[in-house]
Amino acid sequence: MTALFDEFPDGPRARREADQLDLQERHALRRVAGLSTELEDVSEVEYRALRLERVVLMGVWTEGTLTTAENSLRELSLLAETAGSEVLDGLIQRRGRPDTATYVGSGKAAELAGIVASTGADTVICDGELTPGQLRKLEGVVKVKVIDRTALILDIFAQHARSKEGKAQVELAQLQYLLPRLRGWGESLSRQAGGRVAGGGGIGTRGPGETKIETDRRRIRARITKLKRELDDMSVGREVQRGQRRRGAVPSVAIAGYTNAGKSSLLNRLTGASVLVDDSLFATLDPAVRKARTPAGRPFTLTDTVGFVRHLPHQLVEAFRSTLEEVAEADLILHVVDGSDADPQAQIAAVREVLGEIGAGQVPELVVVNKADVADPITVEGLRLREEGALVVSARTGDGLPALLSELERQLPRRDLQITVLVPYGRGDLISRAHQEGEVLTVSHGQNGTELTARVPPGLAAELDRAAGSPDSASGESASGESASGESASDESAGSESAR
Repeated sequence: MTALFDEFPDGPRARREADQLDLQERHALRRVAGLSTELEDVSEVEYRALRLERVVLMGVWTEGTLTTAENSLRELSLLAETAGSEVLDGLIQRRGRPDTATYVGSGKAAELAGIVASTGADTVICDGELTPGQLRKLEGVVKVKVIDRTALILDIFAQHARSKEGKAQVELAQLQYLLPRLRGWGESLSRQAGGRVAGGGGIGTRGPGETKIETDRRRIRARITKLKRELDDMSVGREVQRGQRRRGAVPSVAIAGYTNAGKSSLLNRLTGASVLVDDSLFATLDPAVRKARTPAGRPFTLTDTVGFVRHLPHQLVEAFRSTLEEVAEADLILHVVDGSDADPQAQIAAVREVLGEIGAGQVPELVVVNKADVADPITVEGLRLREEGALVVSARTGDGLPALLSELERQLPRRDLQITVLVPYGRGDLISRAHQEGEVLTVSHGQNGTELTARVPPGLAAELDRAAGSPDSASGESASGESASGESASDESAGSESAR
């Protein structure tokens, strides 16, 4: 059964070494500020690498309080630093809605251009998703590259994706984002004439032809179709594994929550696994499934999923939908909340919004407030009052984990059956499986076999019933009966001999 959960056949040590190498590689690959081969005039660039070095942040405050807007910009700063950039400055403008032309007003755009020039920034990151027209016009004002929050998150995902499926999902999301934002070289990319241009190809070959940008769009659409087909094929294997776990009546728990809330640390604490842990946003993208047990010995699976964030790009939600199905099909969602965050209630709202998008809004939820060792006690108490049944833990110190396991045992659905059977001594393999796959209540050894009382999956219960009523156990009882009758017959014969 462990084959369903272990990605590395060599065991936990191989997993731990692989994760450590992955972490070292991630920390080693950092951008070097000041090294660039890009053109100075960004308006001349058709395809531009997402090079983030020295950036200025720009946000538009349209609703909520000033604190909410500042927290959003701080989160954008953390995202930029995770991508490998140096944040120089940040601005917020109060507007009823973003400007349709340049995202911010003309006066603020001119102020932003002055800050970019004075600080020597090479990139402006906007805290929102900009239209292609807004990107182009704002770049014309500030004279440096402008990207939005969506492009920044996609860049982080591209850096952190490791598995084949994860890389394909990120590439699909990037292409869907890029498709409406392709740029040309202006007049140099005018239409390609169809057919034999100078020689006159005849009827049907003359005309404006196809532009270079149209050709690129067609190729991107073909690539998107191919990636979707590949991801559909990859999802079959995950569905097979889920089916095997369902047939084994193993309850599943999905760990969901905001990015950097400590989901992987909690998984490692509860299962003894060695999933990659890093104090950064979106450190792990690929789902990790590990086996765990309740205090009473009931087995269940824990699935660590990709973290969520405010305004998570819909391209990513669609691309990672097959992975997020692990959450939608779970028996229980362990909603991990960062208790040390400045606005944990906003994180909860953002996570529940994404859960609703992927069809997991009806799955039972257990809120777990993590990082209790560094969180403000008043904030933690407020979360406990607002979220009924919430538990407070610390994955770092282990505080609260016994209570969490006990609550998991109480809330997990029981698909197993309680049976009492007499198993022949020749079927010790079934006794072993009962210990591994179920919860053994009592065991006693008698003359004819092992009397077992346990809660086991339905399939194993049927095998135990068949073994208890099998000819082997009946023949064992029959043989002992024949032996006893043979002994009594010999005793009677000996008695008649002595009488004579």
